[in-house]
Amino acid sequence: MIENRKLRWGILGAARVNERLLPAIIEASNSQLVAIASRRAGAAKATLEKYAPLGFIEKHANSVQCYDNLDALIADKNIEAIYCPMANNEHAIWALKAINAGKHVLIEKPMALTVAAIEAIEAAAIKNKVKVMEGFMYRFHPQHARVQEIVESGLIGDVLSVRTSYSFLMRPARMYRIAAGVEQGGGAMWDIGPYAIHSLRWCFGRDGTPAEPQSVIAHAKFNEVGADIVTSGVLDFGQDAEGRARFGHFDISFERSRKSEYEIIGTKGWVKCHAAWVFQNDVPVISWGLEDGKYAEERFAPSNHFNLEIEHFSDCVLNDKQPHLTFTDAKANCRAIEATLQSAANERLITIG
Repeated sequence: MIENRKLRWGILGAARVNERLLPAIIEASNSQLVAIASRRAGAAKATLEKYAPLGFIEKHANSVQCYDNLDALIADKNIEAIYCPMANNEHAIWALKAINAGKHVLIEKPMALTVAAIEAIEAAAIKNKVKVMEGFMYRFHPQHARVQEIVESGLIGDVLSVRTSYSFLMRPARMYRIAAGVEQGGGAMWDIGPYAIHSLRWCFGRDGTPAEPQSVIAHAKFNEVGADIVTSGVLDFGQDAEGRARFGHFDISFERSRKSEYEIIGTKGWVKCHAAWVFQNDVPVISWGLEDGKYAEERFAPSNHFNLEIEHFSDCVLNDKQPHLTFTDAKANCRAIEATLQSAANERLITIG
């Protein structure tokens, strides 16, 4: 056990997600931001100045190295772990560079656009003896552990249906998300779809292990470059021990207001997470209801799931623990997304596996 030591982090890219991740690295109890890089001249420094917590720059003006070259950050021997928020189609390329340089890597979801690419990342991580995790920050918020506790207690009975809904309204500053087709990682499925598929799999899972769908049927609206703007579908999770069907329904959209909810329906009742994406000062709410009319709402103290994600990964590196989100999980999620996009493109049922 390593006490009172902080993992030294570098950020590979000046992506907008740094609005949440950069301060999380600074604020997490066991992490320290030592560098940030961008290919755009001056962008790394500008990102640090824009998103660093109030007072950080004044106190630590010379403690964070700002690079205008991504390879220079990877080569920095002071850096132990790298956060990779590059464009979706660049995740695998830069993650492999960092891993082969001996760095631990937190890769913003999706880890990669193909299962084969994730397998290559896994092989490199094993070879270089480093930790790698896909960045699903929502999984670290306490509300989801409570939902899982309710389900596994048997309160709502056997889980037979799950519905997930994730969306936000596309605005000019975010148009880069749909500037390339799905083959290059553009569109809603590679942006917010990973949350929808991931939460479906975890809701059907048991004992901390997600369930895996057998097939999918999906429909999508594509733009002129082949990026999906809206996608909806049904994943078949097979039958339960009693022969009852288990279906997972999802919808994602760039044409609707912000939403990030999921609902689990069982044989005795239901439980709902009203917002999986929460800000640090939000008061999250879950609710549940039973066949006999009982109804309850549970509220949680504000909690920053980005900070919790960084603290978890840093702890795994510092104390040689297995990350909560595994390569097996990443490959399964990617496999389901690939099948969903294939189904939407060909308008037919696709078997997964």
